[in-house]
Amino acid sequence: MHIMEGFLPGPWWQIWFAISIPVILYGIHKLNKLMEDKRDLLPLLAVSGAYIFVLSSLKLPSVTGSCSHPTGTGMAAILFGPAISAVLSMIVLMYQALFLAHGGLTTLGANVFSMGIAGPVIAYLIYKIGMKAGLNFYFTVFLATAMADIVTYLVTSLELALAFPAQVGGVIASFQAFAAIFALTQLPLAIMEGAITALIFKYVIQVKGDVLVKLDVIGEAGLRKIKGLTT
Repeated sequence: MHIMEGFLPGPWWQIWFAISIPVILYGIHKLNKLMEDKRDLLPLLAVSGAYIFVLSSLKLPSVTGSCSHPTGTGMAAILFGPAISAVLSMIVLMYQALFLAHGGLTTLGANVFSMGIAGPVIAYLIYKIGMKAGLNFYFTVFLATAMADIVTYLVTSLELALAFPAQVGGVIASFQAFAAIFALTQLPLAIMEGAITALIFKYVIQVKGDVLVKLDVIGEAGLRKIKGLTT
């Protein structure tokens, strides 16, 4: 869902920068605190960033001015929270814009908001609600990460619709058109990402489950219960 360089007219690209920058600054603060307090978790942080980079680089043509792809942000949101996920996403999006011609610098604010902020916030909320409701851990991870992907494409559709309202029906009609075209490729990609991320968490549970306890992703009692169900 990277919107390409120069595609968004003013004032929309400036507006998305103004919305995204405070979140990024807060995320940098959270990231610095994590690096001070839990330096042993930095390899996992790097893996989360790499996961975002790899999945979001798998682009498929979708609609003029953008593309469809997994995002990878749901895993980082569950592990480290949406603020740090926003910082990781910004780094990935900036690298892709500069070196891979994927996205753009003027559209960086919009791309960060859709992929790095909106998606991770939804993933984080769904995960927390699902765990409190007693849902299956792996299903909750699947649902959270898949919905992060879907929400990202919906927000991207809204960003494009606001910038390019239809002559008949305005923003709503334009949003429906963009979202319908995206859905053809994005829905199966979201399901795929959810399944892959759930498998990754299953591996982490089996080999290094204590990391999830240290990150407050899950409690010790919950970890024991999950291991008991998977063995």
